[in-house]
Amino acid sequence: MGRYVIRRLLQMIPVFIGSTFLIFFMVYALGDPVAALFGDKAPDPATAARIRKDLYLDEPLWKQYLHYMGQILTGNFGTAFNGQDVTELMADAFPVTVRLTIVALLFEILIGITLGLLGGLRRGRSLDTSVLLVTLIVVSIPTFVSGYVLQYLFGVKWGAVSPSVSPAAPFDELLLPGVVLALTSLAYVTRLTRTSIAENSRADYLRTAVAKGLPRHRVITRHLLRNSLIPVVTFIGTDIGALMGGAIVTERIFNIHGVGYQLYQGILRQNSPTVVGFVTILVIVFLAANLLVDLLYAVLDPRIRYA
Repeated sequence: MGRYVIRRLLQMIPVFIGSTFLIFFMVYALGDPVAALFGDKAPDPATAARIRKDLYLDEPLWKQYLHYMGQILTGNFGTAFNGQDVTELMADAFPVTVRLTIVALLFEILIGITLGLLGGLRRGRSLDTSVLLVTLIVVSIPTFVSGYVLQYLFGVKWGAVSPSVSPAAPFDELLLPGVVLALTSLAYVTRLTRTSIAENSRADYLRTAVAKGLPRHRVITRHLLRNSLIPVVTFIGTDIGALMGGAIVTERIFNIHGVGYQLYQGILRQNSPTVVGFVTILVIVFLAANLLVDLLYAVLDPRIRYA
């Protein structure tokens, strides 16, 4: 087990380097950060040259990348164009998005797995058909449509919740944005759980458990659900990073100043240090979530062993 973890950590290194270099290349090589800093005004050549030297932009791209990675290893993600350290922006944005992601994951896991389990156990019946139909409709609706509709209904028309989130972003204010963020993933989790339950319900090990006279709830929870959750856990694990990075639309709708908001502002203003720094952290989140999913396999299915 220990050697497997070490091997997976070593495999993450080239993935991290390749991903961050690609992002760095797209942001710095395909745009001009100095021109973006001055906006519509043309900078003085001497001033532009000094800024390029200060930002290490007068060096070849590979040297710029090595310099940036060296800064990251010391915890320095650079300075935004407004003079604020990127780490300070991260300290303000990431806790908000983490809370929003936790709320979305709870809805995704609790509701998605429950509906998928009920649909899989009643395959072909009216409940199963209803679950498939509702999830198909949810997948077909874009996030910005469902977000604005739910915001209008629950926040404006009925007044059940606040239509926008305060800067502190407590959990109770993140319930509706969490639902909006989780809707599409919740539908996929439901359909994936339903399919896995339906397939495993005909497996030999399940018939053996029933023949042994085990109680129905134990057969479902200990044998059927546990083995059926492996593909679901894979999806949820990879979805963690997607939820954090894909919250741009949701955070814009509910005025949440999280990672999505900072990325949107960074892209809009061509603030290269902010974009590269936040995406670098998201890459780390993706890699850590994938490693956690691999380790959970052995917990869900004891037949899986790591050499």
